[in-house]
Amino acid sequence: MAKGKDVRVRIILECTSCVRKGVNKKSTGISRYITQKNRHNTPSRLELRKFCSYCYKHRIQGEIKK
Repeated sequence: MAKGKDVRVRIILECTSCVRKGVNKKSTGISRYITQKNRHNTPSRLELRKFCSYCYKHRIQGEIKK
């Protein structure tokens, strides 16, 4: 099986509010999570509500390109 034909792919989720407004003055980076998704069931970009350790709140984490 070729590597590009896998159904489940690894994706990186990044905090959308930290990216939009720039990083908070207290923080030193951007919150990121690594997870998997099924390419056939979810062809569009995935968005999940997860905890951002830099905003200290639950925020929408959006899929980014590798």
